[in-house]
Amino acid sequence: MIPGLVISHIQTERLPKLREAGEGHVSISPDLGRTTVEAAIEVTGVRFPTGEMLSWHAIQEINASKSSCFLIEDGEPRKIAAFSEFTNRVYSLMPTHQAPTMLISGIPMHRIKGTDPYHDTLQKMKAVKPVVGAVLDTATGLGYTAIEAAKTADHVVTVELDPVALEIAQLNPWSEALFDNPKITQRVGSSYEVVREFGDGAFARIIHDPPAFALAGDLYAGEFYVELYRVLRRGGKLFHYVGDPESKSGRNITRGVVRRLQESGFSRVTRHPHAFGVVAFK
Repeated sequence: MIPGLVISHIQTERLPKLREAGEGHVSISPDLGRTTVEAAIEVTGVRFPTGEMLSWHAIQEINASKSSCFLIEDGEPRKIAAFSEFTNRVYSLMPTHQAPTMLISGIPMHRIKGTDPYHDTLQKMKAVKPVVGAVLDTATGLGYTAIEAAKTADHVVTVELDPVALEIAQLNPWSEALFDNPKITQRVGSSYEVVREFGDGAFARIIHDPPAFALAGDLYAGEFYVELYRVLRRGGKLFHYVGDPESKSGRNITRGVVRRLQESGFSRVTRHPHAFGVVAFK
């Protein structure tokens, strides 16, 4: 359970105008848009039904930070961000008008231009539908892939390299099911290494949504694809996120990914530009 309110400027930006207009109450989300509650607009700030008070000074601070989400404890806002000594990267939670995304050293881990992280995840699921049987999610992040896959799959194994990323996920209301759903098993480690521990044909679906090539080149390597082929059952599907197919870098990465997947044994590799990825079949 998250210890306090989790909000961003999207929830608070209208509060000063409501105060000026003399409004006494406001419908506001205490959890980045998942639910709404009625809060009281008072002289000292906005009081939530739980008794938590958000001061006008705190609201001003939140409104000034468009790329941050905040955990509110005892009325004090704290940016949801952490530095990982393991990867030497800063992880933070960035709001959108749906589910937030995670920034790794300032790079968003989901598509946010013309879409949002939730619908981005749905596009990936659609590419490998039906999502059934046992599923491998090679890059947990905020857990959206694992959460969505677990709605129809028998079981989901999700792998995260950096424990700090999971610490950020634990403070994200949209990631709650990652920690509560018994159909989801979390593993901490490099997918490059962890995948070697699984048996042949262990998974009916694999969703491979790695960080950018510059951050995780080993997860685009032919040696890794050979292991993914091995653990995928016959008739199974692999979705591989590759980035914007219309960009120069996206086109180059896609060509290399398609070639290496084919060299690794996959019989068909089809492009799914709406999901910014490719699907490979065994």
